Amino acid sequence: MPAALHEMQVEASREELWKFVSDMDVWAPLVPGYIGHDIINERESTWKFKTDLGFMKKKVHLKVEIIEWLEPSKVRFNLSGINERFNGHGYFAAEPAGANACSMTGCLEINAEGPLAKMVNPLLNSILPEMTTELTEAVAYKVEGTYASR
Repeated sequence: MPAALHEMQVEASREELWKFVSDMDVWAPLVPGYIGHDIINERESTWKFKTDLGFMKKKVHLKVEIIEWLEPSKVRFNLSGINERFNGHGYFAAEPAGANACSMTGCLEINAEGPLAKMVNPLLNSILPEMTTELTEAVAYKVEGTYASR
């Protein structure tokens, strides 16, 4: 399964980071290629975004299901394709790294299924690290900007 992990230092406390990532409405628009999302309930939502797989551009519609909220350190989720045959999972985790800093890790694993899987999964292997880095950094920078005036 194609996977990527990105870890970085965030100039905000773990509690401040948690406050941000525990509200999907706040950080969903930071997903690379974001088009929109709908909240179904506190654990389920659907997300639409555009992705560029090199030779093909796709609008992807995914169901995101939160499988674990571990306040204030981790949120884990599953992904399943609505319009395409994808599945996967991921998480955001945070560990204290000082009074007003934490170490944040973003992880994403996505697997294509079906007839195009043999062609799409190698492409996912090449773009997933960049997508994971972009999302993790976007969340970190937004959190830092939100809490910079403390």
